[in-house]
Amino acid sequence: MAGEAQDNIWPLPKFYFKVEVDGGIAASFQEVSGLDIESDVFEYRHGDSPNFSTIKMPGLRKSSDVTLKKGIFTGDVKFFEWFNEIKLNTIERKTVTIMLLNESGDSEIVWTLANAFPKQVQGTDLNSTSSDAAVETLVLAHEGLTVSTP
Repeated sequence: MAGEAQDNIWPLPKFYFKVEVDGGIAASFQEVSGLDIESDVFEYRHGDSPNFSTIKMPGLRKSSDVTLKKGIFTGDVKFFEWFNEIKLNTIERKTVTIMLLNESGDSEIVWTLANAFPKQVQGTDLNSTSSDAAVETLVLAHEGLTVSTP
């Protein structure tokens, strides 16, 4: 019945999240993608193996670039400024924390990007016949993704 406590456990909705970038850059994002990790797989067979096949072994782990999209606001050029700091491999790398929140606003799942830096900043497309909001895209390269719970 309506108003009763639910005993069932439901998956968390994906629309309530928060992104924090250390060093004072904070923004509300519309979309985050690329939160995946994978491992290279290599095949090996030693010479005296009785099996007529290879075995598969895990190799180095790798993470995808993370893409963040957000609306453009008046005077908001923080990500372009961060990108413009890149000069001959001298960029301030930052820790980026992405938190999936519950209905109370508390984090349930936390993805942390280590040593992240902007790989690409893409401004919005402009179209005089559209009524869409202006959205910019930030692509972050990083050196590792960890997933944790608080």
